[in-house]
Amino acid sequence: MTVRTRFAPSPTGYLHVGGVRTALFSWLYARKHGGQFILRIEDTDRKRSTDASVNAILEGMNWLGLQADEGPFYQTQRFDRYREVIEQLLAKDQAYYCSCSKERLENLRNEQMARKEKPRYDGHCRHMTSSPDSSVKPVIRFKNPKVGQVLIRDLIKGIVVFNNSELDDLIIARSDGTPTYNLTVVVDDWDMQITQVIRGDDHLNNTPRQINILEALGATVPEYAHVPMILGNDGQRLSKRHGAVSVMNYKEEGYLAEALLNYLVRLGWSHGDQEIFSIQEMIDLFDINAINSSPAAFNNDKLLWLNQHYIKTGNPEQLALQLRFQFEQLGIETTKGPTLVEIIQAQAERAKTLKEMAKNSRYFFMETIEYDEKAIKKHLKPAIREPLNDLCERLARLPDWNAEAIHEIIHAIAEQYTLKLGKIAQPLRVAVTGGTISPPIDVTVKLIGQTRSVERIKHAVTFIGDRNE
Repeated sequence: MTVRTRFAPSPTGYLHVGGVRTALFSWLYARKHGGQFILRIEDTDRKRSTDASVNAILEGMNWLGLQADEGPFYQTQRFDRYREVIEQLLAKDQAYYCSCSKERLENLRNEQMARKEKPRYDGHCRHMTSSPDSSVKPVIRFKNPKVGQVLIRDLIKGIVVFNNSELDDLIIARSDGTPTYNLTVVVDDWDMQITQVIRGDDHLNNTPRQINILEALGATVPEYAHVPMILGNDGQRLSKRHGAVSVMNYKEEGYLAEALLNYLVRLGWSHGDQEIFSIQEMIDLFDINAINSSPAAFNNDKLLWLNQHYIKTGNPEQLALQLRFQFEQLGIETTKGPTLVEIIQAQAERAKTLKEMAKNSRYFFMETIEYDEKAIKKHLKPAIREPLNDLCERLARLPDWNAEAIHEIIHAIAEQYTLKLGKIAQPLRVAVTGGTISPPIDVTVKLIGQTRSVERIKHAVTFIGDRNE
């Protein structure tokens, strides 16, 4: 049998890291076993589902490289199929119309809670043979078995048992005729021949209900794997208050897709002590049975560490395309100045995100720079004006503009004025960048370019003079 997994998000909000991890595990399982990965959009909640959310899901999956073999399929395009299955259940006396009013159901719930019982439907309409009350638009309920157990051999949690007596007759079609989640999921998994359902453990309570419907339909029951939730640093479920945002926010903040996937695959799963995984290694080594059954805690420092690793070891030409996006976000034009590949090569060791790299590299492309006040006070002092001016003149005459030649001139000036190298290098750095942090000064000056560097040093020399006066 061909392995077929699926990722089935609801487009009622952004695609978050919890959903991405579930999608990743499903994708890896299919890839490892030579199967297919299906993308399904569960958009039957018409009030909350939006096109913007659908686009966010598709954009996020595309950015991460989690391509589906089939889909995306949309549940709103399958209503005829759901109605067909509902009619089939009604015809086989495995479903029934329920005309219970909201008032009756609310009273029932209050009475059960007063008795400290688990609130559930009491089957009032289950055996009625008369026509539904015309004054109430009926819902349709599934006739859940009253006796026996549902045994789930969960690939992560092990054996989980539910008593049918604890499960009520769930609604499979609302009063307006639209199908409910538990019905649509069952039909889709059946029709799409899903062999393994990998999803968050918040769905575990739905699983016995869905298995009972599948068995009533004579369908093959897939294997289930319920992935534990992700927690914040306070031990609570990861949410917006922890900074949990759309996966595309990670792109905007300068994270690499490879780093995020590497981090998420290790969030609850491990292969020995290995921390760094290529995509192919993830596929080859992934074992769903090795996923921890306990919740995992999100650690942004670890994600940053991984992101920096991928920046340092990544292909500069590929990283340059993503760095361009960061400069565009800052409104900085990069056509006049060093190449972005050169920026990557110079700054890779100094940035944890591409956004940080772009912010720290603005001076390579700006026509004018602003001085940091602390840097001015510490390094642009009157005593350095003459050496800086001499350095400027030599750089202006340099026929071959390269880092090695620039390095030699800086050393020569330091020796001429009996200065430690840092005593000339730091003032030069402030002069050309505005601050005290940059790649090696010879590389920095080389990348800024001869014309811009000379102009900036001249400006610094004049600034020192004016400030001194």
